[in-house]
Amino acid sequence: MINSTMMNVPLVLTSVMNFAEKVYGSSEIVSVTADNPRHRYTYREAFKRVRQLGNALRTLGAELGDSIGTMAWNDYRHLELYYATAASGLVCHTVNPRLFEEQLEYIINHGEDKWLFLDLAFVGLVEKLQDKLPNVKGFVVLTDEAHMPETTLRNAQCYETLLAAESDQIEWPEFDENHPASMCYTSGTTGDPKGVVYSHRSTLLHAYASALPDTFGASVREVVMPIVPMFHVNGWGLVYVVPMTGGKLVLPGPKMGDGETICDLINTEKVTVSAAVPTVWLALINYLETTGKTIDSLQRVTVGGAACPLKIMKIMKEKYDVDVRHAWGMTETSPLGTYNTFKPGMEDLTEQEQDAIRLKQGRPIFGIDIRITDENNNELPWDGKTSGAVKVRGPWVTGSYYKNDKQAVDEKGWFETGDVACIDPEGYMLITDRTKDVIKSGGEWISSIELENLAVDHPKVAEAAVIGVPHPRWTERPLLLAILKDGESMTKQEMLQWYEGKIAKWSIPSDCEFVESLPHTATGKLSKKDLREQYKDYEWSDSEPASA
Repeated sequence: MINSTMMNVPLVLTSVMNFAEKVYGSSEIVSVTADNPRHRYTYREAFKRVRQLGNALRTLGAELGDSIGTMAWNDYRHLELYYATAASGLVCHTVNPRLFEEQLEYIINHGEDKWLFLDLAFVGLVEKLQDKLPNVKGFVVLTDEAHMPETTLRNAQCYETLLAAESDQIEWPEFDENHPASMCYTSGTTGDPKGVVYSHRSTLLHAYASALPDTFGASVREVVMPIVPMFHVNGWGLVYVVPMTGGKLVLPGPKMGDGETICDLINTEKVTVSAAVPTVWLALINYLETTGKTIDSLQRVTVGGAACPLKIMKIMKEKYDVDVRHAWGMTETSPLGTYNTFKPGMEDLTEQEQDAIRLKQGRPIFGIDIRITDENNNELPWDGKTSGAVKVRGPWVTGSYYKNDKQAVDEKGWFETGDVACIDPEGYMLITDRTKDVIKSGGEWISSIELENLAVDHPKVAEAAVIGVPHPRWTERPLLLAILKDGESMTKQEMLQWYEGKIAKWSIPSDCEFVESLPHTATGKLSKKDLREQYKDYEWSDSEPASA
């Protein structure tokens, strides 16, 4: 028997940092932060500070395997936390600040965060939460002394002061490639949020696959701006992909939804590649059409989190010569599962045929095994017509949830995504529905069941249904359909105000209709299919969600 002669070098994220510093040390990282409209430094300077941060984490008492929470936008300090925690053998737990306060409390406590690093914008929010976070030893504000706020946070620390006290020399610990590197929670659309813990190995393999030519196509020649928040599944992995391949990294900070700032960053930093949910590109288009400005350097953008309307794709291509490419994934898949690029010869198809392909979520990338099945778990054909439950498996797909004894996969190792899709003979997947009635709005999941339960808690409401209705800006928004109890009356405003303080503002339905009856299935369940068909052409009276 012949054995391999290859070295068994562990796949750890520390290697990405070390490689980028040696080979691409002069590449730039440009950031917008609350205390600096345009921060600029090199990889070499960044990773020097990462070593200082590693020492600071030790000074704070962080030990191997501890969870370190972050509540921050996309900027250089957040990037430093990504790498310092990983190299230290800690777990970078990125917390979505857009969640409702009860969810934040649950996630931080369930994730056992020892310290919480937060942007200036979230100091007030965390001050209100801190008494419900008994396991958090202290809070580090991501700023310098000049901008450090007066705060009631216990054991509050200034980030830059912490770093200044530490050496830039460190010996990183050694650990197995399956050691945890980061953690992200699902949004909890059915029950409590669930934690997914990514290993060094899974994250590095995901970065390799994400960099391939038919995915993000990363290289040292690209200038990449991840607008997708770094608290959404590790910023889709781009914070690892770009340093690994040496490109310039542009981080928009709290301005990720501002068309003017995005336009300015693209033009001044010569951004060639970006990634965001569709609402970001709509905001940019509106700004460009209002001002007459262009974005000449931008070549392609990746859209995920929600299906991108064809109108946005066409405007970006025809007016600004930018390719818009769909991708699909989820927290449980690290997130990348499929990516949409054309195969040879597809450029010769008719415009209508090309549009049909663009609207699909794309082909599986190597490393992701994908199948669709019927209700009896029989595998269905890739014929472009037959729809089934989407199931995946692979080295960066979760097999379980954190502190949850129930396996997330079936007996053959397949993870059921909750999506329903068809796949054509060329391997392109088209999501056709959700197995549960969850609404996708501006890249965020909204639970229709949660909204319905809150509605019927109102003393005047007899029954309620919530459906996702197409929206020109947010892809979908929740529409509440309510039956009032006999003899009761109520205004739409009164009904919608009922939600305030109970859920995140962006989850509140955008409109309400009082109806005499609601359709039901033979088993007595609300027929969401019939309601969606009935209200598919609904005209919104208010085009903005409550958080806008």
